[in-house]
Amino acid sequence: MQILIIEDEPRAANQLQKLLTKNAFNFQLLDIIDTVKRAVVWFQENPAPDLVFLDIQLADGLSFEIFQKIEVTAPIIFTTAFDEYAIQAFKVNSVDYLLKPIQQDELAKALTKFKKANTSNAVVPSIIKELLASMQKPEKRLGILVKDGSGFVQIKTSELLYIYSQDSMTFGITDTKRYIIDETMDQLFDSLDHTMFYRINRGQIVSKTSIQKIDPYFNHRVKLSVLNPKDQDFVVSRKKVNDFKEWMNK
Repeated sequence: MQILIIEDEPRAANQLQKLLTKNAFNFQLLDIIDTVKRAVVWFQENPAPDLVFLDIQLADGLSFEIFQKIEVTAPIIFTTAFDEYAIQAFKVNSVDYLLKPIQQDELAKALTKFKKANTSNAVVPSIIKELLASMQKPEKRLGILVKDGSGFVQIKTSELLYIYSQDSMTFGITDTKRYIIDETMDQLFDSLDHTMFYRINRGQIVSKTSIQKIDPYFNHRVKLSVLNPKDQDFVVSRKKVNDFKEWMNK
């Protein structure tokens, strides 16, 4: 069984492979792709795989864009951190999905469903393309509920300079204060305006307005100088450098 993994987080891609092996799923991994652009090129240059595991949030945008640019004839299992309403939409339209973090028993169910399905019915239909296109530009939140002492306050997303994770906790930094945000980095980034916020690596999200300078860094990466850094180093991962520069130019 030839599979393609489209996922921008190496840890998530590795974990998926381990879970597939634990489920005794005999597969040949063709490639791991982390961007919409690379995915489009791959599908144009290669025969369709037997199965695709497709993350929704990729390094350069939502994977929904792939379906707007090319026709994908391979069965798809989405991996997603979207909320229950989006998941219900996938169910209604007979597109399989796995909710992150992926659980072994849920993966087993998805694989069983895939094996029993008629491959010709597993292709993403036009109605799914319309659904994904309608979800491509979700309404972005204007405020975030954060912990403040023993209670909670709401701050504007426009006040955030950057967000980072540490010791399994998520923190948001403003000009004057550090707040604890009771959400994962995946959940938070999905809800933010991607024209203003960029996830430079697995553990850091920066606001465009906070970036003061961009300097070369070793191993073909770049290092950012931001407002109120609080002893944090901000290094854009190598695979995201070109896309980050394009984002800064917009």
